[in-house]
Order: sequence, then C-alpha cells, then structure tokens
Amino acid sequence: MALTGIQIFKLLPKTNCKECGVPTCLAFAMNLASGKAELDSCPYVSDEAKEQLAEASAPPIRPVKIGKGVRAFTTGGETVQYRHEKTFYNQTTLAAMVSSDISDADLAAKLTTWNAFQFERVGLNLRPELIVLKDTGGDQEAFARTAKKIAETSEFNLALMTEDPAVMKAGIEVCGFKRPLMYAATEANLDEYGALAKDNNLPLAVKADSVEGLIPLTEKLTEQGLKDLVLDSGAREIKQSHQDQIALRRAALKDGNRALGFPSIIFPCEMASNLDMETLVAGTFIAKYGGIVVLSDFTGESLFPLLLERLNIYTDPQRPMTVTEGIYEVNNPDENSPVLVTTNFALTYFIVSGEVEGSRVPTWLLIKDSEGLSVMTAWAAGKFAGDDVGMFVKKSGITDKVKNQELIIPGYAAAIAGDVEEELPDWKITVGPREAVHIHGFLKAK
Repeated sequence: MALTGIQIFKLLPKTNCKECGVPTCLAFAMNLASGKAELDSCPYVSDEAKEQLAEASAPPIRPVKIGKGVRAFTTGGETVQYRHEKTFYNQTTLAAMVSSDISDADLAAKLTTWNAFQFERVGLNLRPELIVLKDTGGDQEAFARTAKKIAETSEFNLALMTEDPAVMKAGIEVCGFKRPLMYAATEANLDEYGALAKDNNLPLAVKADSVEGLIPLTEKLTEQGLKDLVLDSGAREIKQSHQDQIALRRAALKDGNRALGFPSIIFPCEMASNLDMETLVAGTFIAKYGGIVVLSDFTGESLFPLLLERLNIYTDPQRPMTVTEGIYEVNNPDENSPVLVTTNFALTYFIVSGEVEGSRVPTWLLIKDSEGLSVMTAWAAGKFAGDDVGMFVKKSGITDKVKNQELIIPGYAAAIAGDVEEELPDWKITVGPREAVHIHGFLKAK
C-alpha cells in the first residue's frame, strides 16, 4: 500500500537543505507521495529509508527528460487517468520527421521554416520541440551528417530513428551532447541498444508488436539499470493505437504495472495519407495520452491548433489561465486613444484584444488582476469592484500616458460605474458593450 506524505516525511533526514529542489523535506515528501518526485533527488536519505521508500517514491509513469537547451522537455510523470481528477503535468511533445537522405539545402530550408513556428499566447511561447531523424538506406555518414547539422544549427532536440546499432552509434557520436532519444530497441537488438543507452546516458524508446510484448523488453532493460524509457506498442492503425494508449495508462495508474509505467510515442505520420488527416490523428493522441506525437511535417495551419489543444489540455483545471496585470498597447495607441479595462482571465483578454485589434482603432487595454475570473464572475465575487478598479487605474500609470481621461468598462460590469466615478472623479466613466463582438463597432463610433 502506498505511503502518505506524512509517513514518508518521517523517514526523511528533515534537514530542509533544499538540494532536492523544494524548500522543505515535508514538501518533498508530499511530492514523493503524489509521484511528482524521485527519492534519488534527496542526497541525504539513508539506505534503510531508501529501501522502505523505494515503492512509494517511484511515480506510476516515470518522467523522462529528453534533450538539452531551450527546447528540452520532460514527458510522462502523470498521476491521474483523467484530467478532471487533478491535472496533467508534462505536455505532449510535438515532433516532425526528417529522412537522413535529405539534401543540405532542403534541410536548412526546413529548419528555418520550422524554427519560425513560435506563437505567443497567454504570455507563453508555443512551439514544437523535436525532430525525428529517420535512417534511410543504412548510410552511417549521411545519418551522422544530418544529425550533426540539426543539433548544431537549430534549437530542436533529436530522436534518432534506426534499428541498426552501427548507424545509431554514428548519430550519437555527433549529437550526443543534445541527449537525443534513441528509437528503437526491439527484441532483435535489445542488448546492443540497451548497452548504447546506458553507456551514453540516453533515453531509449522500446518497440514491440503489442502492449503485452513490451513487458519482457522493459523488464530486461530496467534490470540493466535503464530507467528513461519511452514505449511504442507498434500499432499503426488508429483504433488499435488508441486502445493501446488507454491500456498503457490504466496498467500504470490503476494496476500498478511498473513494466508499463513509461511515456509513449505515437506516429500519426504512419497512420494517415496526408497532413490534414495526420493532424486529426495527432489531436486524438494529445487528448489520449500520447507522450510524443510525430508528424511528417510542420505547417502553420496544422501546428497552431495542435499547440492550442495541448495548451488547453495541459492547463491546470484548478488554476485558470491568466495574463499579467498591466497596460497593453493595441494598434499603437497615443495620448488621445481610448482606454478600456477588463479582467485578467486569459480567454477574456484574447477575445477583447482580438476585437480591439480587428477594429484597427489604437487603444489602451488595462488588464486588472481578478484571479483569473471572467468579468461577470469577478464582479459577483468582488474581484472587479468599482473601488478596486479605480485604485488599479490610478496605480497602473495610464494617467501619464493619456490626455483623454475616459475609461470604458465592460457592459456586464455596468453596476460598478458609480463607484469607479467616486474613485476617479477626474475621469469620464463609459459603459461599453456587453459582448466583445460589439467592441469593433463601439470603438469605430467614438
């Protein structure tokens, strides 16, 4: 039976040294109990305690770190079957595939295009993380040359895809510093790939022809001391792959099957005949437990909705998405531009700012911290009251930027207008539209 955080805490050294990455031993114990930390992170725990805590400290799905640099990522580490039970922690990694026989010019063009796919949303930079380099023809030199160019000339991390140990070794020699994912160990090459992964301290993908077929492979690798594994059940048909992902998650979380307690890799690029269909398949596996999802290519119209889906699914449902409180400039406003105020709920911000931008009217947009609540909810909860809004406007610094002292408040918060006027006697308070869709016409008419 799993130990509670308090039970684990009693076995820890209680030094509060912070070397594990959290401020106290109690916090570390709680992370161990929830599967969000590993006992190896504590440098002072006794051997006796390690023995007692081995089972309790191991997360049901091991978090696996892949890559180095700004696009390094962690996959796995999940503790619940369904998002609404708590939250999902490590978002699905989006990857595209490149063949080793690609020309230098074509590769450079792809890398330039792919690197440009970075989208700002909710104060976050949304972008893909991984390139899967596929061996074609067993040419060690071509494989190594392409791996080297990707590793040295781009931010992307790598997965090296070949079942030939010699080709894999050649790739590792030139890009091992990026900590690439090795794909894939099979029954035929298990010993060689296991040794390569262990010698180079690299994560290793394991491929079988079924979920059940993965178990003896992962058991043998873990006995060799390998922990950073990624699973591929071998399914390339959508229905079977979907069933396999659910089976893997349930086996790890519900049945406590350690042999299957690792993140997965999915290949929509091998399940569909065109990128549009690949995108639909990828969307399915972002929602249903894919740790790494591999496409044949990145395009803006395919990638952007997948990034948004990923963002929404991997946002903590107990903590709404927010934007930072402050002054936002839309359409290059000047001292005579109108001033709008609203809450910091991310959806509210993006809808309002989008409508303002679409109107092409230069506007100052004030975002007040409402703890991530929408306008009506924030008003009802007292997080968007008139006196608070007035105080925020004073402190924001907007008075130094405008001569036109007219504040436009949301229509759904019309009840606060009187209180805002009392707090801002020198300002004209105008009640704006209730619905964001009417902002365009409202601003045009001013």
